[in-house]
Amino acid sequence: MKTFEIKEEFILNGKPIKLISGAIHYFRMMPSQWEDSLYNLKALGANTVETYIPWNIHEPVEGRFDFKSEKNIFKFIEKAEELGLLVILRPSAYICAEWEFGGMPAWLLNIPNIRLRSTDSRFIEKVENYFSHLLPKLAPYQVTAGGPVIMMQIENEYGSYGMEKEYLRQTKMIMQNCGVSVPLFTADGTWNEVLDSGSMIEDDVFVTGNFGSKSKKNTAVLKAFMERHNKKWPLMCMEFWDGWFNRWGEEIIRRDAEDLAHDVKEMLELGSLNLYMFHGGTNFGFNNGCSARGVTDLPQVTSYDYDALLTEDGQPTEKYFAVQRVIKEVCPDVWQAEPRRKTLKALGEFPVANAVGLFNTLDTIAKPIKSTYPLRMEEAGSGYGYMLYKMTLKNYHRENRLRVVEASDRIHVYLNEEKIKIQKQHEIGEDIILEEMAGDNDLEVTILLENQGRVNYGHKLNAPTQSKGIRGGVMYDIHFHQVYEQFTLELDADQLALIDYTQESNHSAPSFYKFTPEITEVADTFIDCSKYGKGVIFVNGFNLGRYWERGPHLSLYCPKDLLKPGKNEIVVFETEGVLIESLQFVEKPVYK
Repeated sequence: MKTFEIKEEFILNGKPIKLISGAIHYFRMMPSQWEDSLYNLKALGANTVETYIPWNIHEPVEGRFDFKSEKNIFKFIEKAEELGLLVILRPSAYICAEWEFGGMPAWLLNIPNIRLRSTDSRFIEKVENYFSHLLPKLAPYQVTAGGPVIMMQIENEYGSYGMEKEYLRQTKMIMQNCGVSVPLFTADGTWNEVLDSGSMIEDDVFVTGNFGSKSKKNTAVLKAFMERHNKKWPLMCMEFWDGWFNRWGEEIIRRDAEDLAHDVKEMLELGSLNLYMFHGGTNFGFNNGCSARGVTDLPQVTSYDYDALLTEDGQPTEKYFAVQRVIKEVCPDVWQAEPRRKTLKALGEFPVANAVGLFNTLDTIAKPIKSTYPLRMEEAGSGYGYMLYKMTLKNYHRENRLRVVEASDRIHVYLNEEKIKIQKQHEIGEDIILEEMAGDNDLEVTILLENQGRVNYGHKLNAPTQSKGIRGGVMYDIHFHQVYEQFTLELDADQLALIDYTQESNHSAPSFYKFTPEITEVADTFIDCSKYGKGVIFVNGFNLGRYWERGPHLSLYCPKDLLKPGKNEIVVFETEGVLIESLQFVEKPVYK
């Protein structure tokens, strides 16, 4: 029987062990990539892999659970064990991770005034329902049952959000009632305010810190905190940040390889660490998170390259070899090897096969939902993607104004299918002028709204803005308009299959562009989006993610798993009125 204990050192099977870990998120890559990524972690000199488990991908609809394909956490753990790696799991209801809504499902927002990450009985009930389905399936993989899982997290950086210890205790109890028997831990920043608020040291729950430099200073704070509570636990950085994430319109953040190696060596001399990220991967679909800064939300990009030790597509970087060297210097007995590499290919350029304007195929892909006042996205559908609102206004034959009240996140406004305004989050609520229209016909106003991603960290988790769509209403002149039709555009494979390309194209409106490339030999590749505006790309029905001309990333990574020899179908949904004439596969990412 395997054993793992936390005493003054980590003890595995009766012997001290220094945990050298790296973060790999199974849900941010295709299953065929897991083995190479895990092997490269092992070859680095690591003995452990860490991963979050996001609630929202496993219970996308309340009561409906999904553990298939890239969501199969169990197969990921088994692959790690095959390669001789220990596993740290972070299955908390909230994970942050620069992931949509910090991993919490959007359907929670249909519960009026729910207080997330708290003892609100409605939230606790939903957490317990989820854990009662997930955790018993994870239990056989624990070290206490002979498996590789040595620790699990209760909550993530809770001290940066709240201080309700009873919430943490209830979560711990639920986890243990669901079969968790390995040591539990919390992870917080390394200053006393968040350690006091977010840890459970009074309940003998192991405390770890998150930081990416100044290891001596940060571990000194962590050690002093433990000593004040009469604990002599080993020091561990649960997130040793080796890079950083990126937001649309900002420069890519890079970290010098030797600077990182120096700080990693310092941390290894003091204790254990988990490199965050070892392999970042991709925010496929509508899963990118969003930063909250003041009144402005700043959505993050599709790529989660993170400037990590492996690139988004899994190639070892200069950082990889620099860190591998210092691991050997501190731990000369570790096993290391040359990492695996892959070949990416430029698969060619292909002309557009068909195109159709959204307004011309709207009735074939979505059924109208009628209501007196506009519905939020979570009320009308899954809460992800886009929502289109239609309303008919009386023509008063003079200039008038329109105002969208309390909506998130970005809107295109059309008058009789002609675009008159785009408003970003901070502009929504400003007057939109409707010019005088001749004739006796009513005015048809259409609003295409995009959910750009819910915040994943900070004070806005419970803010009304995390409920997407139009929350307040639409004012015409100075009154709230009544009677709406809304169309949910989640753009899943079933909805894409209903697009009617025999209808008229109109590139000045939001449009679908279909490509049917014949590919002889599939390979990992990138799709060049540098000539596009803003939108989403689908490869054989799979949502590859968002692109935007703002950059800094102007391409989308396309794993070979999504392509097939022979004919493929790729759909580009472009919202900015940019005419798209070709699709090009390139062998490396494109940046602004």
